[in-house]
Amino acid sequence: MLVLFETAAGYAIFKVLNESKLQQVDSLFKEFETPEKANKIVKLKHFEKFQDTTEALAAATALTEGKIGKSLKKALKKIVAKEAHEQLAISDAKLGGVIKEKMNVSCVHSPAVAELMRCIRSQMEGLITGLPAKEISAMSLGLAHSLSRYKLKFSPDKVDTMIVQAISLLDDLDKELNNYIMRCREWYGWHFPELGKIITDNLAYCKGVRKIGDRTNVATTDLSDILPEEIEAEVKLAAEISMGTEVSEQDIDNIRHLCDQVVEITDYRAQLYDYLKNRMMAIAPNLTVMVGELVGARLISHAGSLLNLAKHPASTVQILGAEKALFRALKTRKDTPKYGLIYHASLVGQTTAKNKGKISRMLAAKAALAIRYDALGEDTNAEMGTENRAKLEARLRMLEEKGIRRISGTGKTMQRADKYQHKSEVKVYDPSGDSTIPSTSKKRKFEEVEQQEEASEEPVTPKVKAKKPKKEAVVEEEEEAE
Repeated sequence: MLVLFETAAGYAIFKVLNESKLQQVDSLFKEFETPEKANKIVKLKHFEKFQDTTEALAAATALTEGKIGKSLKKALKKIVAKEAHEQLAISDAKLGGVIKEKMNVSCVHSPAVAELMRCIRSQMEGLITGLPAKEISAMSLGLAHSLSRYKLKFSPDKVDTMIVQAISLLDDLDKELNNYIMRCREWYGWHFPELGKIITDNLAYCKGVRKIGDRTNVATTDLSDILPEEIEAEVKLAAEISMGTEVSEQDIDNIRHLCDQVVEITDYRAQLYDYLKNRMMAIAPNLTVMVGELVGARLISHAGSLLNLAKHPASTVQILGAEKALFRALKTRKDTPKYGLIYHASLVGQTTAKNKGKISRMLAAKAALAIRYDALGEDTNAEMGTENRAKLEARLRMLEEKGIRRISGTGKTMQRADKYQHKSEVKVYDPSGDSTIPSTSKKRKFEEVEQQEEASEEPVTPKVKAKKPKKEAVVEEEEEAE
């Protein structure tokens, strides 16, 4: 059996002298405790040395990609010509498949081979003659630096540190701009207070102040390139009747310098935003399509990097940025927050208040998939993000239209409105309302009917009723007598 061993100095091919020792994987390291023992197990057959660092870098990159480099092919051809029947033990199974396909050499990869590689590495100085320890360490260090530099050069678009810095700078610029504009409005407001109410746009206000200077110059100043005609006329009218105080020329100069700063920072902010948008589309196109450039950049900045963000589950992505509210809710046993930074996404913003929680949960689930695809996938297109966003928008429409849908077997059938039928009711005129005499109640009518019935039975009842008064009169007379 032959063993292919890669070093920073070149490719070494060893011949295994005692293959029975490879069966004892757990105790194999004991056979490599000293260089003498190691030489009894393996023996150096061929060593293909690299000419310079460039060749070593090319060979290392080819190995990482699972390809056969020029120097490796050269070394294998020499061995295959001599010992074609021997098996080749390698450390990478993917590379073994390529070698077997192109060179027609049977390759072996097993736990025993991996342990043998570790043992050879521990006694490399004794097994490979003619290479001093200092030279091997210098070559290893140089190759490591070159490989790291090559990987960074290979994918400069995947460096998400730029996004973290850009979004932090963008937030700082917004704060500074707000402070500068507030100070400018307050400062110039002493001289021309009416201008602040007429011009509401901050950038237009600063450009106007820079061009006007003293308010007495408004009548002769052309502001058509900054303001519409109606607002310009209003400014000129307000300048004639302004209640502001008089200021010196030096004060106006300082205010103008401040306005220059505001205009410059605003232009730089627009340029920085374009840079951030392009960088986000290069690094995380699917996440950008799902939640937008600013929200995506803030999520990456909050997590530290795109790879760290990819490790978070969807539930964490949903409340990322609302940690303080989450722990306060857990401490006080209240309801936990439904959204964090993801609240500022356009899909959540256009939803009604009662559906914001549902949409933020669904958006976080799809965004987590998009983040992992961007961080770990090889494709750089945004097809998955576009497809998932379309699904979310359809789901959002379904939630918004839930009121005009009815629950059925499929849950998708629209509610059918019943056919309109005009029902005409014929009302009969009630003449009882014309009479002013109060009508008798039903109870009274019932009593009158009973009296009429009793009157019809008069021949039978008077005899009984006539006797009763007589008896009562006799009893009263007897009592009086007694």
